[in-house]
Amino acid sequence: MPEWSWTRWPSREGLEREAESRPRRILTVAGRLVLLVTVIWGMYSRGGYTGWTAAAAVAGLVATILVVAAFLRVSREQRLLPSLALAGVLIGGAWLAELGRAYVLADFTWAGLAVAALVRLPMGAALATAVAAFGSYTAASWESWLAVCATVGGLTVLGYLLRLDAEARGTARRLLAQERAARAAEAETAALAERARIAREIHDVLAHSLSAQLVHLEAARLMLDAGTDREQVRERVVAARRMAQDGLAETRQALSALRGEFTPVGEFLVELTARELAAFAVTGTPRPLAAEAGLAVRRTVQEALTNVRKHAPGARCTVELRYLPEAVELEVRNTAARSDRTGELAASGSGYGLLGMRERAELLGGTLLAGPDEGGWRVLLRVPA
Repeated sequence: MPEWSWTRWPSREGLEREAESRPRRILTVAGRLVLLVTVIWGMYSRGGYTGWTAAAAVAGLVATILVVAAFLRVSREQRLLPSLALAGVLIGGAWLAELGRAYVLADFTWAGLAVAALVRLPMGAALATAVAAFGSYTAASWESWLAVCATVGGLTVLGYLLRLDAEARGTARRLLAQERAARAAEAETAALAERARIAREIHDVLAHSLSAQLVHLEAARLMLDAGTDREQVRERVVAARRMAQDGLAETRQALSALRGEFTPVGEFLVELTARELAAFAVTGTPRPLAAEAGLAVRRTVQEALTNVRKHAPGARCTVELRYLPEAVELEVRNTAARSDRTGELAASGSGYGLLGMRERAELLGGTLLAGPDEGGWRVLLRVPA
């Protein structure tokens, strides 16, 4: 046995009353009542106490009960010196009971103290206390050596088994507490992840819709400053209004996505590219995509097309969706801008769109590449699917 085991206290959690089941507590209380009745019966059944001796016997019994309760409390609090001191008081008090012919009280005190010490004290102190208690019981007993050895051996085994049971209950309580803490941490992590997902959805939808409106409204402002024909300005305002309507529809789609309700990615891309006047192509065999993968494709193409309108107005844009064996790729290409208002329109965005797209892809174990391409710009998304 390792050296530290001799000084290590048993599991405190296993000794707590909360660690005991209701039937166990009932049995414990019932056993103590039976023990008390047995001791009282053994003391007074022979009629050896009368008058002052009876009062002294009652006082000794009450004092023993109080000392036992104190021993149980301080041992549960893992206070070694008070526990040993009270154990010594109980051994001495049992000898007084033995001298006063309260044999049952003395035997039960020694035996109970030995078992309680084996259950509650560090192994070194428990063995010393048990040896002292059983030694006193053996010295005072009138039984045969065989009966004494059987009693001492049985009680020792009982005490050790109760110690193991307390350790097991303490371990179970610690594991339960750890499991509850882990579940609470998982729930908190899931809540934070869901908040992050909702934040990404809000950003993607609002950034796409509002930035598109800003592009058209900024263009309208520039046209007014340049004295452009009123009809062209009106077209820009109407386009901004249409973008606001589209943004409302996108918000509804985002709410549906948060509830797990998705339209097929292919249909969504067909509608979006037709509205944005971009060429669209599909390679590979189309198949249903997981919710997060499909959402990443949707938001990436929306952000990419928004960036084309902002940074390359008038550029020709192509969108291609590729179904690979274990992944799906989205590629958005655009040529160079055909307008001299690029710098004015680019200033209307927040600058976090590309970062959000890359973060969304990395969370799914995918990649996102974006950079110049033959005078234009190229965005390539690849996610497992």
